[in-house]
Parts: sequence; C-alpha cells; structure tokens
Amino acid sequence: MTTSDYYLLDDTLPPDARAVRDRVRTFVDAEVLPVINDYWDRAEFPFPLVPKLAALGVVGGVIEGYGCPGLSRLAAGMVTREMSRGDGSVNTFLGVQTGLAMGSIALLGSEEQKARWLPAMAALDAIGAFALTEPGHGSDSVRLETTARRDGDGWVLDGAKRWIGNASIAQVVVVWARDVADGRVKAFVVEPGTEGAEGFTTELITGKIGKRAVWQPDVTLHGVRVPADHKLAGAESFHDATRVLTATRGGAAWESLGHAMAAYEIALEYATRREQFGKPIAGFQLVQHKLAGMLAEVTSMQLYCFRMAQLQEEGRFTGPMASLAKLHHARAARQVCLDARDVLGGNGLLLENHVARHLTDMEVVHTYEGTDHIQALIVGRDVTGIAAFS
Repeated sequence: MTTSDYYLLDDTLPPDARAVRDRVRTFVDAEVLPVINDYWDRAEFPFPLVPKLAALGVVGGVIEGYGCPGLSRLAAGMVTREMSRGDGSVNTFLGVQTGLAMGSIALLGSEEQKARWLPAMAALDAIGAFALTEPGHGSDSVRLETTARRDGDGWVLDGAKRWIGNASIAQVVVVWARDVADGRVKAFVVEPGTEGAEGFTTELITGKIGKRAVWQPDVTLHGVRVPADHKLAGAESFHDATRVLTATRGGAAWESLGHAMAAYEIALEYATRREQFGKPIAGFQLVQHKLAGMLAEVTSMQLYCFRMAQLQEEGRFTGPMASLAKLHHARAARQVCLDARDVLGGNGLLLENHVARHLTDMEVVHTYEGTDHIQALIVGRDVTGIAAFS
C-alpha cells in the first residue's frame, strides 16, 4: 500500500474538497515537481509558476467575495497539504499571499479596503507580504519597535523587519508598527514603489538551508509615508495581529502534514526497490519498523487536521488549539522527514530524490509561526491558567 492515507480519510472528503485536492495535486505533479529542485538549488523564485497558480482559483482560500474562492476550511487545508507535498517554497509564497497578507486585510480591513486590494491579490496581479517579525523581535514580536506617527493627513513609518516573505516582489505589504501616540500596535498597508514609499527598501537574506525558492528579505522603513486610509480599520492592538496568526497557525499544521506525507511516500517507494544484501531493504525489520512509525505519525497528523477543519467551520477552534496542532505537527513532520532521509541513506542527500528539500524546509516550518517551545507555553497557559511568559 503506497498511499499515506492509511485510515482512508480522503474517502470522507466532500466533493468540493476532493476537487480542490485533485486540481492542486495535478498542478504540483505537472508544474512544480519537474522544475522546483533547480530553482531551490539556485535560490531563485519560480516566477513562471505565478500565473499558473492564479489560474488554479485557490488564491484567497476561505475568504468570500472580492474575487476570492470562499473555500471550505477542509478544501483550504487540501490546498496547503498538496502544495507543500510538492514544495514548501511555493506553499510559503501562497500562504503569505492568502493567509497573512490577504487574511489581514479580510479580517481587519474596512469594506473599502477589502474592495481596493483583495481582488487584485486574488488574481495574483498584486503580490502581498506581511511584515511583523523584526531583527530583535521574533518570539517576542509583541515588543516590536517599528513606529508609526501621525503627520498631517497620513502616517510615517520607521523601523526594520526581518524574514518578510514576498516583500521584495510585493505590491501590497501589511506592516505592523507601534503608534508613538498611544503605544498600541496597528497595521498599515504600504505599496512599495508608490509616492511616499521610497523609504521602503529590501535586502534578500541569503545562505538559507531551507525554503530556498522563496525570497524572505530584510525590510527597512525610513520615513515611509502612507495615507490615513491605509491604516487597517480593525487593527488597533497586537491582539489583532494574534488573530491573524492564530488563523494561519492551522495552515502550518497542514503544511507539516504535506511534507510528512511526501517524505513517507518517497521512503516507502524507495525501500521497495532499493536492494542491499540480496533483497529490497523494505524486507528488513529495522526499515519496516521505521516505516510503520512514520506512517503512525502521518496518520495522527491527518486526524488532527481533519478535526481542526471541523472545529474551524463550527467556530469552536481556539488559539491554544492551533498552538497544539502546530507544536505536534512541526515536531512530528520534522522527524518523519529525518527518518525518510535515513531510509534513503546517502541518496537522501540528493535533491533529485526530494527528501532533502522536504527535510530542510521542515526546519523552517519548525521555527516560523512560533517554535514548539512557544506553542507549548501557549498550551500550558491555557490548561493550567498560569502564564509562564509575558
């Protein structure tokens, strides 16, 4: 049995989610996998895939209206799972676009702001970015130092951001900054290349070991002017940034699942054809034990994700629930990818076998949206009622 769907969960998919799964899987097999290793190796973004991604009709995910597809939570999960099953860089590009940038505008923007930016972003005519993390503030991003001050009929932004996916190619960047007047964190839409935004500059971060085919630059904001109506209407505190991150943290769980499914299936297929000591290595007890353990983790991740989608549809999914899913999935998928690399031996080090890419991409997933340490503290606070961090 070569499938990683051991409990036949995909058999329960409703028609809409099944159609999305098949459409994205076909795209990944035909368009992504044949080219992505070369882009990844050269640390180049695969620009030719952008119009093809737009044609899939999945950009915008669960957002309804404004040219967005209004997918169910389960169908949106299929997009993330299948995309990351192919490649983490492409999935991150799409996740930043849909979940973080468009998600911020959809959740916190006024009707006018949604109508202004979302349709072009849904068509990928405008690429989005989400600027929260700073050089000195990752896990403690609540303490961000980028400032916003009123000046006449607009705002002026100053500061620095780091690891901002898509920022060097974006037309719409959601920047989180602290209002110097009241000390509260707010969000502003910066349109690089427009008048007043000359102080918005980027510098690519190089030398990454994972997610090499998506660009995540440093950003500098020096006297960047934005009109008053570019402040997102519903963004009045860091709690609003947390609302966006809670929604996307579930996406990190689906992504981890995709990486793990790919790694397991590659390892299983390899083990059945790779011969050592006169027989396929799949016939050895140690290899079978490893494969069974990998499948157990993949299956538990699938069950988490399907239940997570149900709770989201019912409006009962909480921030700590998202943290538990991210904690478990990033840790489990990281190990599954490592085990797959081990099954392939030296061949697991080669990009042509894809596992090395999934393994190093999972190192990135393990870190972003909060490491397992931070997620554990969020869950711990929820179950004990005692905060172990400020």
